[in-house]
Amino acid sequence: MDLTNFLKILDWIDSYRQNLPTLDVNPSIVPGAVLQQLPTAAPEKGETFDQIFKDFESMIVPNMTHWQHPDFYAYFPASNSLPSLEAELLTAALGAQCMLWVTSPAAEELEIRMMEWLRSILDLPPHLTGCIQDTASSATLCAILSARELQSDFGINENGFQGQRFRVYTSTQAHSSVEKAVKISGIGAANLVKIAVDENYALIPVALESAIKADLDAGFSPLIVIGTIGTTSTTAVDPIEAIGKIANKYKLWFHVDAAYAGTALILPECRWMSAGLEHADSFVFNPHKWMFTHFDCSAYFVKDPLILRQTFGIQAAYLNTAVDENVANFRDWGIALGRRFRALKLWFVMRSFGVEGIRDRIRAHIFLGKWFENQIEGAPDFELMAPVFLNLVCFRFVPNGMDDVASINKLNKDLLEELNRTGKIFLTPTDLNGQYVIRLVPGNEQSNMNSLQAAWERIRQMARTLDKLRLNA
Repeated sequence: MDLTNFLKILDWIDSYRQNLPTLDVNPSIVPGAVLQQLPTAAPEKGETFDQIFKDFESMIVPNMTHWQHPDFYAYFPASNSLPSLEAELLTAALGAQCMLWVTSPAAEELEIRMMEWLRSILDLPPHLTGCIQDTASSATLCAILSARELQSDFGINENGFQGQRFRVYTSTQAHSSVEKAVKISGIGAANLVKIAVDENYALIPVALESAIKADLDAGFSPLIVIGTIGTTSTTAVDPIEAIGKIANKYKLWFHVDAAYAGTALILPECRWMSAGLEHADSFVFNPHKWMFTHFDCSAYFVKDPLILRQTFGIQAAYLNTAVDENVANFRDWGIALGRRFRALKLWFVMRSFGVEGIRDRIRAHIFLGKWFENQIEGAPDFELMAPVFLNLVCFRFVPNGMDDVASINKLNKDLLEELNRTGKIFLTPTDLNGQYVIRLVPGNEQSNMNSLQAAWERIRQMARTLDKLRLNA
C-alpha cells in the first residue's frame, strides 16, 4: 500500500498546527463564496490526490474558522490536542462501529473504564455510571425521554401520549438544547417552564418550588428539573444542592448540564459548583469542550442505567448476540444505534497529560480569564457584566456620558462586528436583561497571555476608534 498521500497529510497537519497563530482566525468571505467554487456535479472519473489536496488547501482551509487559533474567544472552545488527534487517526484507521460489545469488545470495555476515570478525577458521586454520547444536547434529550418513560411506566414508548400534561423546569439562562429536547420529546415548548434567576444569573430555588406547586394545583404533572453548572451566556452556576432537594421532594427527575464547566471539577477548588450532585439522576459534561479531546465526546452519567436500557432498548434478531446478558451494549443507552470509538481519544489524552497536566492547563485558562477580568475592571470606559467564575468574561464598552441602553447596545454590536471583520479575533455576544454583551473565553490549547494581551489592545483601539466616529458624526 502506498502511504505517500497519508504522509503528506501528516506533514500538512504538523505545518498547520505550527503556523496556526499566523492565520486569520476567521475568513472574510460572504455566504455562498465557497459554493460558487465547487462543481455542481460529482466527477464521472476519479481525480488524483494531488488535485483534491490542492483544492483543499486553496478552497477549504482559507475559508474555515479556526477553532484552535489562540485568538478564538467565541462560544465555548471545541478543544483538541495532539494526543487526541493521534487517537482520532487510529480510530479512523480501525473504522469500527461500536454499537455492541461483540462488534468492538475493546471499545466498549475501554469506554466503561474511561467513564470510571472521569467519575474519579471529577469527584462525582460513586453510584453514577454511564457512556459517551455525541453531545450534551443528546444527553439532555436522553434525560427528558428517560424521565418521560419512567413517569409513564414506559407506556409512552408503547402507546404514545395518553393525556399526560408534563412540565419541564429550567432557568431562563439554560442552554437552547433544553427547549429543543422538549419539542422533540413531544412534551411541547409550551410546557417548558423557565425559572427566574438571581443577580448572578443562577436559578432561584424558591421560584422553582413555587412554579412546581402552581402546576400541581393546575393539574399538570411536573416531570424533570434541569440545572446548569456553567451557563452558556455567563457560566452561572445553579444551586445544585437546593434544586436537588426540591426535585427529590416532588419526585422529579433531576438532570445537571455541565457541558463546558464540568471539566473544571477536576480542580478541587472548583468543586463547590457540584455540591449536592448526589441528588442528580443524570449529569453530563463535554470533554470535547475543555478537556483537550476532539469533538465529539460527551460524558453522560446516570444514577440508574436500567432506565436508560428500558427507554432506548430495542430488540431485533440481527442485533442479538450470545453475550448480551453479560455486557453493556451501549446502543441501548442512548438514541443512536451506530456509535464511534470515542473512548480511545480520552484514553490517549488522560494518559498523555495525566490528571496533573490537565489541571495545570485548566488553571492556566482560568488565570487568563481572571487577568482579562482585571483589565475590564481597571478600564473606566469598559464594564464587567457578570461574575467571572471560570474563564468566561462578559463585558461591554460604555464611553463616558453614554447612558442610553439602545445606543450602548448598538455601539457594542458595532464593536464586535468590526473586531470579527478584521479576522484577527473572534468573539460572540449574548443578551443579559436586554443589554448587548460581548463574551470572551480563552480555553483552547493554543490560548496564551501574549495573544490575550494583544487581543485586549485590539479591543480597546477599535472601541475608541468607533467612539470617535460616533462623536464626529
